[in-house]
Amino acid sequence: MKTRDLSRIVKAYDIRGVVPDDFDEQIARDLGAAFAHHVAGPAVVTAHDMRESSVPLSRAFAEGVLSQGVDVVEAGLASTDMLYFASGSLDLPGAMFTASHNPVQYNGIKLCRGGAAPIGADTGLLEIRRQAEAGPRQPAPRLGRAHTQDMLAQYAAFLRNLVDLRGIRGLNVVIDAGNGMAGHTVPAVLADLPLTIVPLYFELDGSFPNHEANPLDPANLVDLQAKVRETGAHLGLAFDGDADRCFVIDERGEPVSPSAVTALVAVRELAKHPGEVIIHNLITSRAVPEIVAEHGGRPVRTRVGHSYIKAEMARTNAVFGGEHSAHYYFRDFWRADTGMLAAMHVLAAVGEQDRPLSELARAYERYSGSGEINSTVDDPVASAAAVEKIFADRPEADIDRLDGLTVSFPDHSWFNLRASNTEPLLRLNVEGRERARMEHLRDEVLEVVRDPIV
Repeated sequence: MKTRDLSRIVKAYDIRGVVPDDFDEQIARDLGAAFAHHVAGPAVVTAHDMRESSVPLSRAFAEGVLSQGVDVVEAGLASTDMLYFASGSLDLPGAMFTASHNPVQYNGIKLCRGGAAPIGADTGLLEIRRQAEAGPRQPAPRLGRAHTQDMLAQYAAFLRNLVDLRGIRGLNVVIDAGNGMAGHTVPAVLADLPLTIVPLYFELDGSFPNHEANPLDPANLVDLQAKVRETGAHLGLAFDGDADRCFVIDERGEPVSPSAVTALVAVRELAKHPGEVIIHNLITSRAVPEIVAEHGGRPVRTRVGHSYIKAEMARTNAVFGGEHSAHYYFRDFWRADTGMLAAMHVLAAVGEQDRPLSELARAYERYSGSGEINSTVDDPVASAAAVEKIFADRPEADIDRLDGLTVSFPDHSWFNLRASNTEPLLRLNVEGRERARMEHLRDEVLEVVRDPIV
């Protein structure tokens, strides 16, 4: 039998591809058998999002798991962080069927070990791919058994125990679920609390008829911003398709930087766990480590990506970690990322005092940032090398290569330039104490990136 190539869909952190061109039920079945063999446990828990292809793919995957004599707990409709809850609370390996914010034709799988421990390219995903590429595995002498177990009520109760919102002042909150899984989880988690919720696009619809379920794209925040202003809400929340990321809008309809949210949540966690470690990745605002240190915490910097964050959290026993992509990780949640828990911390922070969110967030926003700027280039390596050559000649520039090229200056300005893993792109993030300084540095780097001969 000819070995097939699954490199198009097996990525660094998950499995993702176009259905059925790249990813079909037979591939899901073979991945399920390979996963069961790799984790070698008594059972696996599965869950899926609202995409039309998610149910048949998840069932095919379950068939592969069952064929290896491993039982399957089917949690059904869930957000990704709800699957992590199931994996953590049941101490079972898990598989979440979702393509997050990708367009309708995509689907994928996020895999984890028992206790929601991540599985990525460096921790087993490539071996699972290799086994699945070989085709169907020989069935075990005894097939596994499947049963369903709805985890929504337990998930909601667990989160509400971590952040108690019952005593906050009444808040009016607009929530944009983007027709994704937050439309399923928000009503359960935030019910019967002093919150008046104005729902936007809570209907589960994997065709995303209103806008892409990607809150990091400003175009997808327009409806939420307008509704916050129209209703005079205290704040707005936007979730991505699988609801593991959350973006925050203040009462003026203006975005709150995920770095500011990271700092805000870090301060709250340090109040409960003094002196502990807080993880931040290297494109998070420099305000984050400054504020963590000022509140007695120990900031630790990592590379970009959830596998690096989770590994460093395990190594340091960090209480919390945040990324500028709006992923937030909690030790109390098996070190997994959960947009819902981060949203609850923001609601608590606003509701436990009288100031508006814009004023509250200002204390955590000390610098001017560019946001991530992507440049398509013919040769990312050559373009990055050209930038490094220019700045290496400047004695005031401090250069490190933890993740791409980071150049920092004594005036607290800095930039990071990283190559995409999958596309001919360079990703640039720039920050400065003043906007003019940030823009000058941004333009200087982009000029070289886009014309490295200059």
